[in-house]
Amino acid sequence: MRHAALSSALALVIALSLAACDRAPGAAAEASAPPATAPAATTAPPTPGKQLQVREIATGLEHPWAVAPLPEGGFLVTERPGRLRRVSATGELSEPVANVPAVWAKGQGGLLDVVLAPDFATSRRIFLSYAEPGPGDTAGTAVATAVLDGNALTDVKRIYQQQPKLEGPNHFGSRIAFDGKGHVFISQGDRNDRPTAQKLDMLQGKIVRLNLDGSVPQDNPFVGTPGARPEIWSYGHRNAQSLAVDPRTGTLWEAEHGPRGGDEINLPAPGKNYGWPVVTHGINYSGLPIPEAVGNEAPDMQPPHHVWEKSPGLAGMAFYTGRPDSAWNDSLLLGALADGSLIRVTLDGDRIAGEERLLKDIGARIRDVRVGPEGHVYVITDQEDGRLLQLIPPVR
Repeated sequence: MRHAALSSALALVIALSLAACDRAPGAAAEASAPPATAPAATTAPPTPGKQLQVREIATGLEHPWAVAPLPEGGFLVTERPGRLRRVSATGELSEPVANVPAVWAKGQGGLLDVVLAPDFATSRRIFLSYAEPGPGDTAGTAVATAVLDGNALTDVKRIYQQQPKLEGPNHFGSRIAFDGKGHVFISQGDRNDRPTAQKLDMLQGKIVRLNLDGSVPQDNPFVGTPGARPEIWSYGHRNAQSLAVDPRTGTLWEAEHGPRGGDEINLPAPGKNYGWPVVTHGINYSGLPIPEAVGNEAPDMQPPHHVWEKSPGLAGMAFYTGRPDSAWNDSLLLGALADGSLIRVTLDGDRIAGEERLLKDIGARIRDVRVGPEGHVYVITDQEDGRLLQLIPPVR
């Protein structure tokens, strides 16, 4: 077991320029990683100011995948090999939390997202997504709920499992988001089996919408449709590792990996088809066209809300809103794996008005981003010795 405490010698305060970048796309796909570089260190504590400040909270996390700030302080962090850790506000790592569901930890599989239930303050319930093992070395995305009781989980219940389970180590998704109306959304990948994203009798390449107990809402778009899974909200998605609800409007936003090029943001609407693999802005990693693709648009398929022709490798997503004194107010934050950055997209309503790429200096894949209740931003780096960082956005 590896433990990490906040080292004063590594308490980072990195001043980053506020000049907005243009919309130049990022680097290659998820499998690509930027070179590791060591950021400068300082012992000065972060304070609000005109420049972005970054502080290292913890190290020693093995390929962390998601971070959830706790209301009492500290964090929950998933590690892809199958561990859930508690991290204190000063950076100490707990022993692995007990009773986490068994995961299929191969390739991109493992323990994935963690989010607090909407009533966490009273229920202590959390949601976990993970690659669930199946027969014959198959696997599929699953979601479980559990009660956080000290350093253990109790009342663990799987509320969703992707069917059918398939072979292969890639494209599980998966993020979890709540609409504030008693529903949970779960994003999933196509398991690197492209045609599944268009098949309504399979759950790969879909966003599903469930009640919080895992039952199917009767107003889901395919309830009662012969040959279609009633859990489906939208389909034609490739590998969605970004999902969030805009607190200003209640609109669901999703971002997904393209193949070689074509990462995109969508605003998934009920019953709509977002095109993969028939419609794409990307090509195969080999440089050859996608066999099923007809171009970047087709009848009855939704165009992306925003597209990067060169893939940054989009990961976690969080809205930064309701903070008029912050220079980041009304922003969408996206982790980028291949580009090794935190992408800040400025919003004018739903319109994307600009883009800024941050944290390039640290030379790490940014896997997740969350906003804490105090207005600080937390990101984790996808590394064997992964880090949890705190960002204090600049004031106006």
